[in-house]
Amino acid sequence: MYLEVSKLHKQFATLKGPVVALKDVNLQIEAGEFVCVVGASGSGKSTLLRLIAGLEIPTAGQVAVDGERVTGPGADRGMVFQDYTLYPWMRVQQNVEFGLKLQGVDKQSRREQASYYLEMVGLTQFAQSLPKQLSGGMKQRVAIARALTSQPKILLMDEPFGALDAQTKETMQQFLLELWEKTGTSILMITHDVREAVFLSQRIYVMTARPGTVQKEIVVELGGVRSHTTRELPKFKQYKDDVMAQLMM
Repeated sequence: MYLEVSKLHKQFATLKGPVVALKDVNLQIEAGEFVCVVGASGSGKSTLLRLIAGLEIPTAGQVAVDGERVTGPGADRGMVFQDYTLYPWMRVQQNVEFGLKLQGVDKQSRREQASYYLEMVGLTQFAQSLPKQLSGGMKQRVAIARALTSQPKILLMDEPFGALDAQTKETMQQFLLELWEKTGTSILMITHDVREAVFLSQRIYVMTARPGTVQKEIVVELGGVRSHTTRELPKFKQYKDDVMAQLMM
């Protein structure tokens, strides 16, 4: 088991008093799994991801990666946000290398690793481009390549395709599945898009409204290689309807 979240509780202090964002959250991700978490706005999805990333401290409970308790950010967890978070003054190659540079990796090694992942995401020819010269989908590929260069045990993704148009989003979903199959990296993805969750994941955790907790775990068994035709399968609609029914409760 690569990731285990146990009895996780998060409370924030506000001027109007304490607000409980998450309450008694339990979930697990095995090595090589692709898991999505879905929930309505305010269900604590992003807070959950920030706790797993080590960017927030839980009020109670714990997060463990490969048996080690999470106490802060670490190279074992890569993070991809919705807004790309690329440095506009750095070229694509420099953006991808940046995390390795912070870790003290020598210039030659980080160049080789960055080049490898740029090739994997299909952007080798854009290595010397600036972010402003890229489309939204290409920027997100750069962000994913940067997250993968540290070879994390788990890739955390917070609504990574939320800012993209419908056609680009579907293209990026297919790309992400292919990348996941190539790398075998565990992925935990937060999304509000039910169709996206069903298409991508092996399991879905449905969150309740605040305070957020896991309402249901749904195993997605669509079989074979997923493609654009997968979304037309009767089973796909059944899973989508099941998730929607949980969200409407």
